[in-house]
Amino acid sequence: MKKILVTIAGAGLAAATLLLSACGTLTVSQADVENQISTQLQKQVGQKPDDVTCPGDLQGKVGTTMRCTLTAGDSKYGVNVKVTSVEGNKVLFNIKVDDQAS
Repeated sequence: MKKILVTIAGAGLAAATLLLSACGTLTVSQADVENQISTQLQKQVGQKPDDVTCPGDLQGKVGTTMRCTLTAGDSKYGVNVKVTSVEGNKVLFNIKVDDQAS
């Protein structure tokens, strides 16, 4: 997996997921963000990372960012998530994996 992640490091990936609305605030659950990161990386390189963890739910507001962590074997990579648009009940966000393991 380490060799594969080097291939995708620094790549920007786009993901879209449905939002949940509670009290007027749109959010993407932590689990959905983690699953989207894993799914998009699998599409890019043909293999899922061992684990993806994010600190919480992602607010469905353009410009919102979140820092997640991807685990591949013994290596951990930071993953930046940034909301790029909100269309109805769907949020689009970019995913960028760090160039170097942390």
